[in-house]
Amino acid sequence: MPTTTPIVRGTRRIDFTMQRTKQKKLQAAGWRVGSAADFLELTAEEAALVEIRLRLARSLRSLRKKHHMTQESMAKRLGSSQSRIAKMGKADPSVSLELMVRSAVALGPSAKDVGQAISGGSI
Repeated sequence: MPTTTPIVRGTRRIDFTMQRTKQKKLQAAGWRVGSAADFLELTAEEAALVEIRLRLARSLRSLRKKHHMTQESMAKRLGSSQSRIAKMGKADPSVSLELMVRSAVALGPSAKDVGQAISGGSI
């Protein structure tokens, strides 16, 4: 079983798949090993916003599949377009967080459920 390098975020531990041996080889060759947030030089607030957007996108995709909807049928139900639904599902920054939250609530979950999804739970 490969050895992984843990990342601890709050009380949550996340393991990513880079083996320590590979990490050490990369570092020995002069490479820096870090997170996407490190690479993009995101502030803690920016990283949190990206995480919220990703969680909402994941929840919207999950809700769409749970209701056996296509992007097109979801768009009709929400009064939107298929391309906008696709962008929501991919966490595209051109889609506002408000639209993502409103869309999630319109598909059935309560605002409390959506809040739990944003904080790391599932809908």
